[in-house]
Amino acid sequence: MGTSTYDFEGETAIVTGGSSGIGRAVARRFGEAGATVVVADVRAEPKGKGGPTHEAIEDQGGRATFVGTDVSDPAAVESLVEGAREFGGVDIMVNNAGIFRGAPLLETDTDTFDRLYATNARSVLVGTRAAATDMLDREEPGTVVNTASISSEFAQAGHAAYDPSKAAVMMLTRVAALELAGRGIRVNAVAPGAVATGIGSGGEEYSIPDSARVEKEAPMGRRADPEEIAGSYLFLASEDASFVTGHLLYADGGYAIH
Repeated sequence: MGTSTYDFEGETAIVTGGSSGIGRAVARRFGEAGATVVVADVRAEPKGKGGPTHEAIEDQGGRATFVGTDVSDPAAVESLVEGAREFGGVDIMVNNAGIFRGAPLLETDTDTFDRLYATNARSVLVGTRAAATDMLDREEPGTVVNTASISSEFAQAGHAAYDPSKAAVMMLTRVAALELAGRGIRVNAVAPGAVATGIGSGGEEYSIPDSARVEKEAPMGRRADPEEIAGSYLFLASEDASFVTGHLLYADGGYAIH
């Protein structure tokens, strides 16, 4: 199969949750494509092997920095976007950070629900709002790419807190796209299925325990590597997607076919 190359030279991309998993792969791809990458996460070190993402980008000749950010804190997200003015302002906002905690409805407490909603959904609202405000203030067009999920549209038992948070990401994406389409800002989302990351393979506190079932039910019959998902973000942020907004792009091995 052919390969795709992108040129984001002169642009600044913020990637939340950029230290590990999908976010790390996305950040590195934007760095390879010439963007200045602001990696935002609660910690610089990845959950798996390898050094900090921003250092990996710099080692490959790219430009990157790390900003410690808890996306469940609205002020931290706003400060993150404001700090990107040092690099000319945000051109691409990737709201990717997320956590998982599974429990049936009758066992889901409100604190768990609030924690997931704050990290997975409210952070997308705040990040999109802050990025769009920055773009409009600078009178520069830009793009927002959010991380949704197959859980945005497909309910799964034991996901009483997680699924609603990801459904909110889908609708926030669509509302923002609707309101900003006439102002030069496109807003889209990538909806991954089972991915070989800490959150997707049972290796972390906030991991999805039944991702093996998702993997089995997907026609392709396997988990994706994070690198296989990253290209979807670059496409949606690129001129190749100049007429695409409000879209949920499934990268799920065919799971949504069902």
